[in-house]
Amino acid sequence: MTDDLGFEPPQNPPNSLQRILVVEDECDLRQLNAEVLIEAGYQVDVAEDGAAAWAKLLLSKYDLLITGQFLPKMSGVELLKKIHDARMTMAVIMATEILPTWEFALHPCLQTVSMLRKLYTIEKFLGMVKNVLVKTPYASVGVTPSNWQRQPEVIGTVC
Repeated sequence: MTDDLGFEPPQNPPNSLQRILVVEDECDLRQLNAEVLIEAGYQVDVAEDGAAAWAKLLLSKYDLLITGQFLPKMSGVELLKKIHDARMTMAVIMATEILPTWEFALHPCLQTVSMLRKLYTIEKFLGMVKNVLVKTPYASVGVTPSNWQRQPEVIGTVC
């Protein structure tokens, strides 16, 4: 179907094939993040803790994992270590109030994780998602070329 100017809208949003798993223990934030991503055209699943996320990761493939650090049942870093050990590949954004820099120093596989510091705006959240999915094809916790290392990206807090 065309509009009044003769343009035909795309059948599917440009992001419709990209799958994202949002892991957040705060119900309102989990729901808001999922709604923003769905509105932007992504396919979204949610999990309320690290163990639930791990169960979903074993059943489905995702292009992006957005996780917090301090989660019930399994922390974000523990989840990322399991993903790395299982050789799963996906882009990762860790959204947290406290940047676990010592964890990154101890575990080089975490150095490809993009960091999003809470509190963030919807625009910064969605911008980082798009940026990570488009600009960092090797942003995974499983496979990284030996000559390519990326320091964690930080978006500052919003007051």
